[in-house]
Amino acid sequence: MELKEKARRAVDALKAEYPGAQCSLTYQKPLELLIATRLAAQCTDARVNLVTPALFERFPDVDAFCAASAEEIEPYIHSCGLYKTKARDIYAMCLALRDRFGGEVPDTIEALVTLPGVGRKTANLVVGDIFGKPAVVTDTHCIRICSLLGLTKNKEPFKVEKDLRAILPMEEANDFCHRLVLHGRAVCIARRPQCEKCCMKDFCNHYLEKAE
Repeated sequence: MELKEKARRAVDALKAEYPGAQCSLTYQKPLELLIATRLAAQCTDARVNLVTPALFERFPDVDAFCAASAEEIEPYIHSCGLYKTKARDIYAMCLALRDRFGGEVPDTIEALVTLPGVGRKTANLVVGDIFGKPAVVTDTHCIRICSLLGLTKNKEPFKVEKDLRAILPMEEANDFCHRLVLHGRAVCIARRPQCEKCCMKDFCNHYLEKAE
């Protein structure tokens, strides 16, 4: 089976299994998604969603963050882990947004990755969910499941992103990545994948090789 055909089958299978595809982080504004995604590094989305309401009530916009300090941000995000580094990044990110982008979140991956603490995964999520542009969010679920399927042989996020951009129907890519997260939590669990329940087992390299 050609990779593009396999990718299309994966897209269709996940769409049927998880018709609702959306980011599991709670946000109202572009800035909130940007910050929530930074907080989610080595932390669950559920924990981030518990933390952000108070954080965004205290700091409702870029100017509010800039008027504070990293030390003032720390208590609000303490339970997310790595809170000192994340607070420094959020503060520096907001200064950069104010000084270089007029206080607005930019709409391109190239601009977003110039912000402190923002990598391609975060940038793809923002341009996809906020600005509706084709995006490939290569988080741990995406990399692991696409490797098992045989859609990529790479493990490095940027290389996986390039592989998927070459074979996915890009109008489906963003939702596909959200559905991979749902599938990774519900069925293709890292330590105990429930292959018999998987909607993609008929064309999954891992399952087919295991069945031989």
